Amino acid sequence: MKSALLWASLLWPASILAADNNVERVLPLAQLIQEALDQNPEIKAAEQRWVSAQARISQVQTLPDPKLLWSHRELEKRETMVGVSQAIPFPGKLGLKGEIASSEAEMLEQNYLATRLGLVAALKEAYYDLHFIYKSIAIVEKNKRLLVQFEETAKAYYAVGKGAQQDVYRAQTEISRLIARLASLEQRKQSLSADINRILNRHPYSALGIPEEIAMMPLQHSQEQLEVLVGNSAPLLTTRIKGVERGDKTIDLAKREYFPNFELSASGIREEPTGLNGYQVMLNVEVPLYFATKQRQGVREAVAGREASKDDLQNVRQELLFRVKDNIAQAQRAEELIRILQDAIIPQAHFTLAAAQASYGVGKVDFLSLLTSLLTLLDNEIELHSEMVEHEKALARLEGIIGERL
Repeated sequence: MKSALLWASLLWPASILAADNNVERVLPLAQLIQEALDQNPEIKAAEQRWVSAQARISQVQTLPDPKLLWSHRELEKRETMVGVSQAIPFPGKLGLKGEIASSEAEMLEQNYLATRLGLVAALKEAYYDLHFIYKSIAIVEKNKRLLVQFEETAKAYYAVGKGAQQDVYRAQTEISRLIARLASLEQRKQSLSADINRILNRHPYSALGIPEEIAMMPLQHSQEQLEVLVGNSAPLLTTRIKGVERGDKTIDLAKREYFPNFELSASGIREEPTGLNGYQVMLNVEVPLYFATKQRQGVREAVAGREASKDDLQNVRQELLFRVKDNIAQAQRAEELIRILQDAIIPQAHFTLAAAQASYGVGKVDFLSLLTSLLTLLDNEIELHSEMVEHEKALARLEGIIGERL
């Protein structure tokens, strides 16, 4: 009976994890997100591509640089000519080039926002996985300590003829299995820490800490509301919409290429030895003579590009709607399983283990039943934290799609 009470006192109280977690500093998620936004090179690169595209807008809608002209001719008389020429595209071409460059800059802006959201979502997923690993290690360590007590009791019972030697072996086998499980969890912890450091642009071996406790909140948005948010604010979708707009402008510009460009030049002339001065004005017209193989094909190219952009838009829309539906289903499943585990399965598993401990202490239950009760509780506790993490990861993925915090 004394050993049964000892086992009951080793049941996992809520304070055990908190006591264990105090060994390392707490790792705030909000702090990591800000650091990733400030330091991640992929985000910085996407931002610089956007800045680069913005700088291109004014370049493409500016007239070509003028040319300075100088010529010298000697026949019966000597002539020197100095002037300037300016290429002038057909009216509207420069404006369309600027609009196309502006659309490209807007696409890269949305790509930059999508990169930020994607990296934050990936960081959250790694963070929540790391949280699960820490919880799993704590649960397995607690159960290993309890199994050591079981092993000692089984040895004591076997020594006085109340138990079988195989009970001792079973306890030792399960302890070894938990040790192997801890080794796998430790390896996974190291891998996740390195992945988080990669996202933060830190050295892979930089120390992190213990993730915060999860304050799980049920998903408040319906599928219809989330689909509306996808259409209104999802950067990945907006990027494709801007691509279609760019395609329309590219077609307009390709059609404008049927019209000629011009070059206007003006020169001053001096004739020697008479000393006469004069001037010359010249207009050159660029004739689209090869329109069948150039301009016409340019329009075909632009139309095909616009149609491809439309197909990309539809494909991304369908992909995002699927991902929204999939993550909603995962979040709802996790919420239901968490409720069942917290309200029914885990309390029942605790009662079963306590009853098995008490019964084994007085010889009414065999060791295998006691061991099964403990391992069932272990699996249920790990499953609870797994579902909590999967719920938060589903929300993180949804936030990465729609661009808003849920």
